Amino acid sequence: PVSSSLYGSRFLAGGLGGSITHQCFYSPTPANKHDRKYWCKIARNGVCHTIVSSGSYTASGYEGRVALGDNPQNGTFTVTMTGLRSSDAGTYRCGIGGTNEELYVSLNLTVLADAPPSRPTQLIHGELHGSVTVLCPSGDTHRDEERFWCKMGRSICTLIASSDGYVGWRYQGRVLLSPQDSSGAFRVLMNDLKKEDSGLYLCGTRGRGQDSLQEVVLQVATASATPRRPKVLSGTVGASVAFQCHHDPKGSYEKKYLCRWRAGSCSVLLDDEGFVLEPYRGRIQTGSGRGSFTVLLRQLREEDAGWYWCGARAGHAELTAPLKLHVHRGRATSPNPASHSTATHGSVTHGMGTATKRTVTKGTRMGTATKGTASKGTTPGTATKGTATMGTVTMGTATMGTVTMGTATKGTVTMGTFNPVAPLPSSSGGSQLLPVVLPALLLLISITITALILAKIKLQKKTGE
Repeated sequence: PVSSSLYGSRFLAGGLGGSITHQCFYSPTPANKHDRKYWCKIARNGVCHTIVSSGSYTASGYEGRVALGDNPQNGTFTVTMTGLRSSDAGTYRCGIGGTNEELYVSLNLTVLADAPPSRPTQLIHGELHGSVTVLCPSGDTHRDEERFWCKMGRSICTLIASSDGYVGWRYQGRVLLSPQDSSGAFRVLMNDLKKEDSGLYLCGTRGRGQDSLQEVVLQVATASATPRRPKVLSGTVGASVAFQCHHDPKGSYEKKYLCRWRAGSCSVLLDDEGFVLEPYRGRIQTGSGRGSFTVLLRQLREEDAGWYWCGARAGHAELTAPLKLHVHRGRATSPNPASHSTATHGSVTHGMGTATKRTVTKGTRMGTATKGTASKGTTPGTATKGTATMGTVTMGTATMGTVTMGTATKGTVTMGTFNPVAPLPSSSGGSQLLPVVLPALLLLISITITALILAKIKLQKKTGE
């Protein structure tokens, strides 16, 4: 069957008497490579009439001014139209298949008296779980303009990341927009590529009433030799973690580095030239080997939790691999605990960090639930009394410990034993005094009742006498 992956521009503009070149990008499967490619125009009745196809057909009136070229190895076919007329404006399809109703992408062509030159669409190939670098030429050096990266749908372009720090939740830890250089251009870095990342994108700058756009087609190859590995690493406060950043040993890199990813930016913590960010001096060190370098982070703090990138720069291309670190409180399972992980980048391997497995169990305590289980980079369950905090669920007056994994709550929780007459919380601190006062009050009431009963019995005896 024909693959459903076909991408191309949605809008074209050409000058009167000039020419346009349109590219359609498809997955280079055997079916797509050898099937018919076509370019047709939609009439008012909704029928798409073929103008040119790869079967050497050219419609009457278009001879000599339209051509279709196919490059099956690259998964691209190109349509060129010259001598544009006002009547050429309209809606077109570029597609694959025996009829004009099969796999296609629709686009609108506008013919103007003086159309500005358009940029050709970039084709970027990526590997599953790998990374890509996209160059977004701007030509505008205004540094206060907002940079953006969005993915085209049927009618809108959904924002993925922008220079104001916004990153879509599906892309947390996976995308980064570089600052503009002296020409106004910037780069988009994406890693941990997924099959669904294939598609048509737009990048550019906007501001001062003008937009600057670049179309990018990203094709993610699903046949990858890189296995899927967890990209999560877990550590304990005060302990250490170690992981490896891999790269192609045959590659020529200007710099290899580790950076901390936050809100769409990545601050370099260390690199292979000896740089170490000041707050990390004495806590972080690296050692290099063939095709990798090892990072050791000591004396873990809770604020160390978050996303990290291993990076290697070669010209405009930048290969990156993400790693997420969870830091939790708890007793170490060994005198010198160290969790090991790998984050790989390069032309072949793009592995992620492996996570250690830890189980934390606490005893039961009256009025609270204290048993939590955490595994594969999760935070151990915690129990509190009289308060409801993030990551806990309050049930009556007993608090149940939960297990947190990333932003999702996951794990098994066993509620501990609690006093069925446990005190209700009070803003005045009464919840702390009631456990002491209430038993004494009950004892006093019992003594009083006993005294009254004895007095009554004594009175009855006197009356009987």
